[in-house]
Amino acid sequence: MRGPESPTGPASRPGPEVLGQAARLASSGLLLQVLFRLITFGLNAFTLRFLSKEIIGIVNVRLTLLYSTITFLAREAFRRACLSGSTNRNWSQTFNLLWLTVPLGLFWSLFLGWVWSQILEVPDPNVVPSYGVGVAAFGLSAVVELLGEPFWILAQTHMLVRLKVIAESLSIILKCILTAVLVVCLPHWGLYIFSLTQLLYTTVLVSCYAIHFMKLMSSQQSTKKSLPISRMTDLLPHITVKGTFVNWKEAKLTWSFFQQSFLKQILTEGERYVMTFLNVLNFGDQGIYDIVNNLGSLVARLVFLPIEESFYIFFAKVLERGKSVKLQKQEDIAMAATVLESLLKLVLLVGLTITVFGYSYSQLALDIYGGSMLSTGSGPILLRCYCLYVLLLAVNGITECFTFASMSKEEVDRYNFIMLALSFTFLLSSYFLTKWQGSVGFIFANCFNMGIRIAQSIRYIYRYFRESPYRPLAGLLPSPFLIVVYVLCGVVTGISEVFLCCERGWLTRLLHIIVPGAQGEQSQHGLFGRGVQMDDLKLEMRREL
Repeated sequence: MRGPESPTGPASRPGPEVLGQAARLASSGLLLQVLFRLITFGLNAFTLRFLSKEIIGIVNVRLTLLYSTITFLAREAFRRACLSGSTNRNWSQTFNLLWLTVPLGLFWSLFLGWVWSQILEVPDPNVVPSYGVGVAAFGLSAVVELLGEPFWILAQTHMLVRLKVIAESLSIILKCILTAVLVVCLPHWGLYIFSLTQLLYTTVLVSCYAIHFMKLMSSQQSTKKSLPISRMTDLLPHITVKGTFVNWKEAKLTWSFFQQSFLKQILTEGERYVMTFLNVLNFGDQGIYDIVNNLGSLVARLVFLPIEESFYIFFAKVLERGKSVKLQKQEDIAMAATVLESLLKLVLLVGLTITVFGYSYSQLALDIYGGSMLSTGSGPILLRCYCLYVLLLAVNGITECFTFASMSKEEVDRYNFIMLALSFTFLLSSYFLTKWQGSVGFIFANCFNMGIRIAQSIRYIYRYFRESPYRPLAGLLPSPFLIVVYVLCGVVTGISEVFLCCERGWLTRLLHIIVPGAQGEQSQHGLFGRGVQMDDLKLEMRREL
C-alpha cells in the first residue's frame, strides 16, 4: 500500500513529460475559461435588464471583493508553496499545512465581514435591501471553498485535468441557471439571489472534488495514478511518524508567499479597494465600471490566466529554487528558456491584437452588450484604455509566472519590499488619478503599476539567464513587419469606426465588423500561422526538445 510519505508521481517525471502535461492543463484551462466567461458574459447581459446598477455594483464590487480577499489571503500562499514541493515530500505534513487555510479563512471571514458590515458605507436599504445577509453568505462561501484545498492541490500536482474541468464547469453552470431563474421569477429578492447562488457554487465545487477522490480510493486506482494516499483519512490532519506536524521549510516558504500575497492582492484588486474604502464612486458608477472592467479583462481571463497557472507548475517542477543556472541541469535550463520565449511571443501577439482592434470596436461592443447605458458617457473611453492595460497584463503574467517559480525564499522576501512600495504607490496614484480623471484614472494607475512590475520581472529574468547562452526575453521584441501590420490594421479600423459606427444603423455596424474585421483576421492568420497558437506552440517546443 502506498503510504502518505511516498513521493509524488509527477514530480519525478522527466521534464518533457511535465511540459506536455502543463501544456495540456493550459489548453483545458483555456477551454474551461472560455466556457465560464461565455456563460457569465451572457448572464450579466441578461441580468442588466432585470436588476438595478446599484445592486450590480454591490455584488460585483463590494461582495465579490470580500469573497476574493478572504480566499486569496487564506490560500494563495499555501498553494504556491505546496505546488513547489520536491520528490521527497512528506504529503501528510503538506496536508496538515493545507488544512490551516480553514481556520485562517474563518478568521478573515469574521474580521472582514465585520469591516464590510460596520466600518464601510452601508447602501440604502430601500435601494439595496438585505446587505448584511449578502456579506454573511459571501464570507461563508469562502470558508466552504477552503475545505477543498487538499483535494485541489492533489489534483493539480497530479494533473487531473478532467476533474478540474468537470467540477468547475458543473458548479458554474448550476450557479448561472439558478441565478437566471431567480432573477426572472423573483427579482425583488435582490441580494438573496446572489447569496444563494454563491453558496451553491462553492458547495458543488468542493463536493465534486471530494466525491471524485472517494470513488478513486474505493476503486483501488490510486496506486495506478501514483497518488500519495490510499484512503480518504490520509487527507485529514494528523501527527506524522516523525512527530512533526508540518514541513517547516514549506511553512517558511508559505509565510514568505503570504506577505507577498497580501501585497499582490492590493495590486490586483486595488481599484475595488479604493472604490470600497474611499468612496470615490457611487454604487451605480461602480457597477458601470465593473461591467466595463469585466469586458476588458475577458480575454485576459480566458487566455492568459490558464497559461500562467499551468506553466507556473511547469517552471516550478523543472527548475530548482535558489540555484543558479550553472548549478542546474542544462537541458532543463534550455527547455525553460525555450518555453519562456515562446510564451512571451504568444502573449505579446495576443495583447497587441486586443490593443489595436479593441480601440475601434469598444463602443460597438458596449452598445451591443448593454445598450446606451454603457455605450454613452465614459464607457467607450474606459474600454479603450483597458485594451492597452490587457497588453501589459499579458506580459506581466508570464514574466511573473517564471519569476515566482524560480525565486529562492530570500529573493521572495526581498521582492516583498518592492511589492510593498508598489502597493503604496498604486493606492496613492489610484486615488489622485480618479479624483482627476474619474473612473479612467483607475486604469491609468493599473497601467503604471503593471509597467513597474514588468520591469522588475524582466530585470530578474535577465540576471537569471545572464550566465547562460539563452536569451528568452527576445520574445518581447516584435519584428518590424509585425509593427507595420498592426499600424495598418489600426488605421483601417479607426477610419471604419468614424464612417460606419455606431449611430447609422445595424447595416453600417455590420460593415464595420465585416470589412476591417476580415482584414484583421487575415493578418492574424498570417501571424499566428507561424507557430504561436497554443497547439502549434506545443508542437514547436516538442520539436526543439
